[in-house]
Amino acid sequence: MNAPSDLRRFILEPFEAQRFANLSGQLDAHLRLIEQRLGIEIRNRGNQFELVGDAARAQAAENLLRRLYRETEATELTPDMVHLFLQESGMEELAAPQTDASIGLRTRKGMIRPRGANQQRYVRSILDHDINFGIGPAGTGKTYLAVACAVDALEREQIRRILLVRPAVEAGEKLGFLPGDLSQKIDPYLRPLYDALYEMLGFETVAKLIEKQVIEVAPLAYMRGRTLNNSFIILDESQNTTLEQMKMFLTRIGFGSTAVITGDITQVDLPRGTRSGLTHVIEVLRDVPGIGFTHFQSKDVVRHPLVQRIVEAYDRFESRQAEDKARAKAADNDPGARADDA
Repeated sequence: MNAPSDLRRFILEPFEAQRFANLSGQLDAHLRLIEQRLGIEIRNRGNQFELVGDAARAQAAENLLRRLYRETEATELTPDMVHLFLQESGMEELAAPQTDASIGLRTRKGMIRPRGANQQRYVRSILDHDINFGIGPAGTGKTYLAVACAVDALEREQIRRILLVRPAVEAGEKLGFLPGDLSQKIDPYLRPLYDALYEMLGFETVAKLIEKQVIEVAPLAYMRGRTLNNSFIILDESQNTTLEQMKMFLTRIGFGSTAVITGDITQVDLPRGTRSGLTHVIEVLRDVPGIGFTHFQSKDVVRHPLVQRIVEAYDRFESRQAEDKARAKAADNDPGARADDA
């Protein structure tokens, strides 16, 4: 049964024609996107709006339109930006007051603010804990925000260096022998981290910091025996660590250091039969004080809208597979069921 429709009226002020054109988008593309995502109808004449649909969704749409209109004062909106605002916290949180917007990370290219409640919890956890885990699907901002926190800490001189660590595990395909020195061999695996650094600091600054070893590229296998003080350490793609590697990494952390471990437990590229160090450490450390865990869901994806749908489709498929296996196992263990089948 469909929820009863509600008519909600409001006015956006002050009225400025250019800002309203910015809000609406070319051929009202931004308004149509909001309609499609929230399942409502938007009618407007100038700055007077009517929203038709479920009451909670209409309230969410009003909150969103007011927020976007504030953005138009200094920002040229694009469909991607509207999508990101829609994605920030999901329907249930769009209808509620916005969460803490005071969290900001300073970089040379400007301030970076986490989007949505879960990203804000993640950044707050990194600021409050020495060891943090960001776990969830691709596109949720785990790696990008970890790098932003590292750059912010470096800019504030809270740390002396940034270490980028990643296990060199091939994602299905065989890459063969990689020529060059250690940095050149590991660079392809660390490209997402480099991309974030380039965006926040610029190519020349990053190159200089790498040359001075303020930013260090450290393959996970080369971490054994080190003690890392006054550092910000990011272990990316940690689902591809073994149990031994994860324990080794966590025991490298010294005084004045912060470690962020990111990973997606649904994309493990380890050899069959090898348990992921990330899935294991979640069980081992979940109740240890001083360690932060942030779990991201498909609704937190901040890439193309289809990425969220893809993640959700895989989740549904894997859930059905797990249920089918459980039923099959139960049937195998039930002699009565086998007798009935016979």
